[in-house]
Amino acid sequence: MTAPWADWDHVLKVDPDKDLADGDSFDDVMETGTDAIEVGGTLDVTSEKLERVIDACRRYDVPLYQEPNDPTVVVDDDALAGYLVPTVLNTADPFFLVGAHKEWARIADVPWAKTTLEAYIVMNPEASVAQFAQADCDQRPDDVRAYAQVAERFFGQDIVYVEYSGTLGDPEVVAAAQDGTDDATLFYGGGVHDYDSARQMGEHADVVVVGDLLHEEGCAAVAETVRGAQDGGA
Repeated sequence: MTAPWADWDHVLKVDPDKDLADGDSFDDVMETGTDAIEVGGTLDVTSEKLERVIDACRRYDVPLYQEPNDPTVVVDDDALAGYLVPTVLNTADPFFLVGAHKEWARIADVPWAKTTLEAYIVMNPEASVAQFAQADCDQRPDDVRAYAQVAERFFGQDIVYVEYSGTLGDPEVVAAAQDGTDDATLFYGGGVHDYDSARQMGEHADVVVVGDLLHEEGCAAVAETVRGAQDGGA
């Protein structure tokens, strides 16, 4: 059975700790053309904040996923198509590779059929996610290619995610990750802010992820990145 993200070009990540841009509503969010919504963030995420976003999105047809940053804030809601759960490959702390995941399995019944790991390679040392997960971001393109291969071949991951959160990444690095995958879907996130940057990253990544742009510039800007990711057509 083909995974839904195999046909995606664009994902919009909604941070439940941030407001939409002035004048925007969730009607506008759903009209951007994105293939899916991920609800999640790195800091100050609570179940209550997540539930508010999920409730605002539940009546639309765009697939809705939670990306939990902590097992204690996983929301059980039929509106969710599933859970996309980060595991950080280049972390210095095993908690972010497998420890948090073990805790989720220990304290709750994990909905395994709806849960997929995202094998993160975090590349921006200034990003909150890099500091939170103690990521070693000093990685050359050949390192990233090897991480992508390990994720797919050793660990059987269906999603490899190159994350430059807060800045636009190096296309050579994203291309290296693409070269390291055969069947896995390659996600790219970080600094995508317009049509051109989305198209540039879409030439190497299967799926372009946009987040901060939604909260800072709004849905019209996001819609431009959807077009760019589609035209990139990796």
